[in-house]
Amino acid sequence: MRIWSVANQKGGVGKTTTAVALGGLLAERGARVLLLDLDPQGSLTSYFGVNADQLQHSTFDLFADGAAPGRAQLLEKLLPIGNGKVRLFPASPALATVERRAPAKDGVGMRVARALAALWDDFDYALLDTPPVLGALMINALAAAEQLVLPVQTEFLAVKGLERMLRTLDMLARSTGRALPYLIVPTLFDRRTQASVSTLRNLRHQYPDHIWAGMIPIDTRFRDASRAGQLPSQFDPESRGVQAYASLLKRLSIVPKPATGAVGAARP
Repeated sequence: MRIWSVANQKGGVGKTTTAVALGGLLAERGARVLLLDLDPQGSLTSYFGVNADQLQHSTFDLFADGAAPGRAQLLEKLLPIGNGKVRLFPASPALATVERRAPAKDGVGMRVARALAALWDDFDYALLDTPPVLGALMINALAAAEQLVLPVQTEFLAVKGLERMLRTLDMLARSTGRALPYLIVPTLFDRRTQASVSTLRNLRHQYPDHIWAGMIPIDTRFRDASRAGQLPSQFDPESRGVQAYASLLKRLSIVPKPATGAVGAARP
C-alpha cells in the first residue's frame, strides 16, 4: 500500500478535490483505493452524498475507547463508491472531540497508521483528507503517510497556510528524525488574474525543489461532479481539471516507495 496524505493548514485550498480526483484516476488504472476522511467537517464524506449524522461507523471509531478494530471490523466500516474499486472511510462530527480526548490516551497519534497496517493487503493506495488545523488528527495523517501532497490555492492567504504547514513539517522532522517527502500543488489557478499569476511565480521561486511544475486550474466541472456525487474522472474525464490531475498523478507515481513503508503503517 502507498499512503498519501493531502494536507494544508488552511481550508478551501482544494484538499478534498485533490483526494477525490487522484483516487478516481488511480482506480481507473486498476488500483484498489481507500479514501479516508479525517476532517470533522467531513467534506470528503459529504462529497459522495453521505449523511455524516446518520453514520453507524466512521473514522472516529479509530479513536474510540476499547480495542483497536481488526481487519474484518475495518472492512465492514468502509463504503463502496465510484466504480467499485474505491472505498470510503467516512468522517462524522464526533471527530471534533478527538482533540479534547487525545491528551489522555497513549499512542493516539498512531491510530490511523495501525489501521492502515491492518488493511495493508486490501488496498494499493490510501489517500487521507485532513483537517486544516494542527492537532491529533493531522498528526495521525502525518505519522501514517509516506508522501504528503500539499494543495495551495494561488492567492496570498493560502501561501501563509503553506508556511505554517512547512514549519510543522520541520518541527516533526526535528523531533522524529524523519523528513517526510512533500509536493506542493498549486490549485485554483486563474491565469486571468494578476494575483494568481504572481502567487504561482512566487511559489516556484521560493520552493523550486518541492513544487510541482504544473497547476490545477479553476474548473467548474469539479463543482458539477461534486453535486452529482461522482468521481471527477467519471463525471467528465476530458475536463481540463481532470487532465491536470492526471498529469499530477504521473509526477507522484515516480516517487520511490520506501522499502519499509510509512512510519507506523509499515506492514508488520
